[in-house]
Amino acid sequence: MQAIILAAGEGSRFWPLNQENKSLIKIMGKPLVWYTLNSLKEAGIGDIVIIQGPRKDIEENLKNYNLGMNIRYVVQLEPKGMGNALLQAKDYLDEQFFVLDVTRIDCGEHIELIMEKQKTTGVKVVLLGAKTNNPQLYGILDLEEDRAKGIIEKPGKGKEPSDTKVVGIYFLPKEFLDYYQRVPEKMYAFEDALSLYMKEKEVKVAITDKETPSLKYPWDLFRVARFLLDKYLKSEIDQSAKIAKNVTIEGNVFIGKNTKIFENAVIKGPCYIGDNCVVGNNTLIREYSSLENSVLIGAFAEITRTVFQEDVHVHSGYFGDSIFGKGCRIGAGTVTANVRI
Repeated sequence: MQAIILAAGEGSRFWPLNQENKSLIKIMGKPLVWYTLNSLKEAGIGDIVIIQGPRKDIEENLKNYNLGMNIRYVVQLEPKGMGNALLQAKDYLDEQFFVLDVTRIDCGEHIELIMEKQKTTGVKVVLLGAKTNNPQLYGILDLEEDRAKGIIEKPGKGKEPSDTKVVGIYFLPKEFLDYYQRVPEKMYAFEDALSLYMKEKEVKVAITDKETPSLKYPWDLFRVARFLLDKYLKSEIDQSAKIAKNVTIEGNVFIGKNTKIFENAVIKGPCYIGDNCVVGNNTLIREYSSLENSVLIGAFAEITRTVFQEDVHVHSGYFGDSIFGKGCRIGAGTVTANVRI
């Protein structure tokens, strides 16, 4: 089975963390694209085509990992939408394939459900859906039982055709490109081609009751990090780490190579602390925090539900529900939090 991964978008809604592809944000030492690929591998999918931008940063980054998969790369020179991206890969497509976003880290958990729907109904197109309480934020399916009749993008309140959103994993036939080439080329031509296909042929929807974390905006990373920490984090303290005698470590905590934890620090998992990090005296790091390599947390700081990319330095203060990009320097006494007054 084959999966086409869309990774050429600008990620404009992910500003200011979109200076590189958002799938290269790291959680627990690995980029998000690694988790997407690993999830597909766990589901038995090993033939991958990644459609990337002209910087080829996905391809360059994945050279650092041996995933044991057949990965081919295609370049989309300009971000012209999902359909145009898929068209760039036409010479590599199997007769049937999955299409998904590069940050669909949970994709493998839904493959069996989609394939079961396809086998029991015999259709060539299956979409993944999930219930939502906020239909105004998503593409919403117009359904007749399990048949998709249309997709309404971000419907106004009271105009929702259903409470089922499109999750963003599509099982498609190669002939879908014929439908794409029949609609005007624009950013959302992929959705127009799906609507055209729905008018002429049956499209079924497999509805999942599992969590479906997506990554459109920076704050979505908190949900993604929680999902990944719950699934992948394993307690381990590397032998080369230096932990002061009176440090308290509770719960599921990973501490990497050559990391130093100084006196009276408290770490309450689930937490990930990478290689070559420093945690100062009397500092508290607690649930769902992820510190990448070479992060320095000074004395008398509190960290919770926060993501630090590599080489971030912070000092005394409170850092809650925050994301810090590579190389940030934060002065003493800084407070970040999610409380509104």
